[in-house]
Amino acid sequence: MTVPHFFGYGSLVNRATHTYTDAHPARLSGWRRTWRHTDLRPVAYLTAIPDPQAEIDGLIAHVPGGDWAALDAREDGYDRAPVTPAVRHPRPDPIEIAVYTVPEGKHPRPLREQPILLSYLDVVVQGYLREFGEEGAEAFFRTTSGWSAPIVDDRAAPRYPRAQNLSRGERAFVDDQLRALGAHVLR
Repeated sequence: MTVPHFFGYGSLVNRATHTYTDAHPARLSGWRRTWRHTDLRPVAYLTAIPDPQAEIDGLIAHVPGGDWAALDAREDGYDRAPVTPAVRHPRPDPIEIAVYTVPEGKHPRPLREQPILLSYLDVVVQGYLREFGEEGAEAFFRTTSGWSAPIVDDRAAPRYPRAQNLSRGERAFVDDQLRALGAHVLR
């Protein structure tokens, strides 16, 4: 019997945002990250989409009791897609792995790009810094598309429900990466 796991590539990389145990760094081939804009919510989704030329780092973690309901609720608006053969990981036992994705056309598109919440981005980058170091966090920015969307600076009053406190160095890292991308941050 295989044990169910998820592949996290956004906030799920930050272990402070969940209690899923037995988490391990992993790499998903054939997918890339992008910011997806829908009418479902007023902010952009970070999603993984199929791309045969891409690879992304993330975490795999066990879904306790095989009960996907709590994780599905957390990832509301996403589809869960099986990706087991596309994930390289250190687990020796047979596991089943799924990734959450917002496929193109799943939800109506808004008239303009939805903003990215800086409090959410901070959580994601903090996770990458902790799991993969600066090189891995730089790769997150480099291998994610959709940076043309405006970024709302909500650090003083975070709108993201699992916002985390970042160190001065972590905040500076995020800000430096956004400047390097030429991202438009709304203060």
